[in-house]
Amino acid sequence: MTQDRPLATVFRQMGGAAFPPVVEVYERGKTIFFPGDPAERVYFLLKGAVKLSRVYEAGEEITVALLRENSVFGVLSLITGHRSDRFYHAVAFTPVELLSVPIEQVEKALKEDPDLSMVMLRGLSSRILQTEMMIETLAHRDMGSRLVSFLLILCRDFGVPGPEGITVDLKLSHQAIAEAIGSTRVTVTRLLGDLRDQKMISIYKKKITVHNPVMLSQQFT
Repeated sequence: MTQDRPLATVFRQMGGAAFPPVVEVYERGKTIFFPGDPAERVYFLLKGAVKLSRVYEAGEEITVALLRENSVFGVLSLITGHRSDRFYHAVAFTPVELLSVPIEQVEKALKEDPDLSMVMLRGLSSRILQTEMMIETLAHRDMGSRLVSFLLILCRDFGVPGPEGITVDLKLSHQAIAEAIGSTRVTVTRLLGDLRDQKMISIYKKKITVHNPVMLSQQFT
């Protein structure tokens, strides 16, 4: 059954022998695609994190999702049913490794195997949940609450439990966090310092550990 197979396996087999998926590597901060680019390929995230954002006319960029490993993205034109240009700006939030398949091959595979639609839908549903959580985060006017909300999302999607709490398994610069929540590096540095002083978090080699996520959420959001 297709539905029982891991999404990575399904994605690797999607193009068949004639069109095997291409492995692509991006350094942190590099663009995978820009808004307005033609939607020619569908992506599967093997390693790292990808930031999806909307760019508005005033030049403001709003983060709509931070994708983790095993996420599918770049599929909007499959859903709309007509070939559209890219809607989002996709950037490597950390160093990333991707599989990519031509969109025609994905369409062909979906037609040939109806079960595949359910597998893709499951992958997309986690993306939609991510977007809703990011919108809730950015709805906070207070930057402290925004940062805490973002840290809790990171714990949920990238967290590794340990004796000290939950460690976010991403090396994050203060600048990267600031870009994700629409703040400045100076503000993020100050707010993280406050959380550290209150023994809510600790940071080692750019990895943040949240000692008690429940207490953090109760106290700050």
